[in-house]
Amino acid sequence: MTKPTTARRTHSFTESVIREMSRVARAHNAINLAQGFPDFAMPESMKEAAAAAIHADVNQYAITWGAKPLRDAIVGKYASRYGMTVEPETEITVTCGATEAAASVFLALLNPGDEVLIFEPFYENYGPDAVLCEATPVFVPLRAPDWRYDGDALRAAITPRSRAIVLNSPHNPTGHVFSRAELEEIAALCIKHDLICITDDPYEYIIFTGEHIPMATLPGMRDRTVTISSLSKTFSITGWRLGYAIANAEWTSAIRKVHDFLTVGAPAPLQQAAAVGYAYPDEYYAGMAREYRARRDYLAGPLRAAGFTFAEPEGAYYFLANFSAISKDDDVTFAKWMTREIGVATVPGSSFFRPGAIEGKQYTRFAFCKTQRTLELAVEKLAKLSTAGG
Repeated sequence: MTKPTTARRTHSFTESVIREMSRVARAHNAINLAQGFPDFAMPESMKEAAAAAIHADVNQYAITWGAKPLRDAIVGKYASRYGMTVEPETEITVTCGATEAAASVFLALLNPGDEVLIFEPFYENYGPDAVLCEATPVFVPLRAPDWRYDGDALRAAITPRSRAIVLNSPHNPTGHVFSRAELEEIAALCIKHDLICITDDPYEYIIFTGEHIPMATLPGMRDRTVTISSLSKTFSITGWRLGYAIANAEWTSAIRKVHDFLTVGAPAPLQQAAAVGYAYPDEYYAGMAREYRARRDYLAGPLRAAGFTFAEPEGAYYFLANFSAISKDDDVTFAKWMTREIGVATVPGSSFFRPGAIEGKQYTRFAFCKTQRTLELAVEKLAKLSTAGG
């Protein structure tokens, strides 16, 4: 056979390194601080609601763009928390996780040849999402150690082909929370250059410093912003695969068409149960942030003692840690060595940078969304780094 057997669009990216490292962790019976899933229980009342929905035979297709109770709950959340009005019938698409929401948005709103601006380091899906719709990702660096962007670099990256910018705050993998001043500068550039702002907000409740400000609430940005979020991190239900996209009615119509032919719809009984979560009092969300702060603070000291350096995460639940004082290996070699020999799995930093970039090769990402016991076991194993060589 002489002709290629796979589409060219799949040749420029790999499978998820994050998911790969979970498999490596299982192979070596290592503590998995790689993939960002909580290893503790979700809220009991949501479990009960899911079971009740199944027993009530809520087992067939939901409305393609989302069950009415969940859409109404999302509307209530944005109204009460952010003072943002959302129309449930024409502006929300419930999807199979924020991952599918992003893919649907990219496919619905970007054309071949469009450029999409992506802050680097970045969550690994954004580049492939752009490639799959034949758009061109253009990477704008966030600068260590505090992981803020350079305004001049952002402005220089904008060209007549620029169509959209992706904003993830709190940021995965760095933990940076974009300030109001940063958001206002980005908003001004979106308005000046007629850019779509695609925001990815799954960690919006997990903030330790600053606040989460939805881009859509800034002046002039409501109709040029697509707000993506999920329930996975908020309620510790990453396996439920529930997310959503909020956009103006015209864009939502296109997003819904793509979503319909990608997945048809998200799981019907789980949507019923998810609506229960958004009825929780504010203390639930505040308590979650306090608990994650405690986990962050617990792990930070041992990581520094082991030789890692990093900026204190302002939000989300990751450390993007520089290991150059520990090992001169590249990030992939180091992460696999540490999984195999130390017994703690992380994600190589290069998976959050453009292909071929050298900037990520001295970093690895730790996830601290784990029980206290899991973190204690990890700390015990990390203590071996003081006597081991990478």
